[in-house]
Amino acid sequence: MNDFMSIAVNEAEEGIKRNHGGPFGAVIVHKGKVIAKAHNCVIHSNDPTAHAEMLAIRKASRKLKRFDLSDCELYTSCEPCPMCFAAIHWAKMKTMYFGCTREDAAAIGFDDKYIYDVLGCKTDELQVEQIQIDRESCLKPFSSWAGKPDKKPY
Repeated sequence: MNDFMSIAVNEAEEGIKRNHGGPFGAVIVHKGKVIAKAHNCVIHSNDPTAHAEMLAIRKASRKLKRFDLSDCELYTSCEPCPMCFAAIHWAKMKTMYFGCTREDAAAIGFDDKYIYDVLGCKTDELQVEQIQIDRESCLKPFSSWAGKPDKKPY
């Protein structure tokens, strides 16, 4: 087994043992060294975003003092959910290794198919009603950002 994936699996097991959340672990590697590791903490923290990948990205960003993790690799015990997959892209990571598939996760009760269907416009049944309001007012901060000479793009 890959050494880094082994750490991710151990993180998943630790999370299960401590009743922190689902059976998921993640590790972020920078220049061949582990800089962050985490397991799912949704139950422990009452935070639906406390997935292993999200927590590892947050730790790595704090450690490196930057949001761009393009020179890092992610090892995760399972194919990321849509939220984590998006965060991996926002972090600009180029390489992700995963163990179990989304189908493996669905088989034990962690089914993201509906979210994938919504994102892929493959369903007409929406769980969340979406209503656009006050666009003109909300565009004001956009204009401020667009004209800000010292902004740091990301």
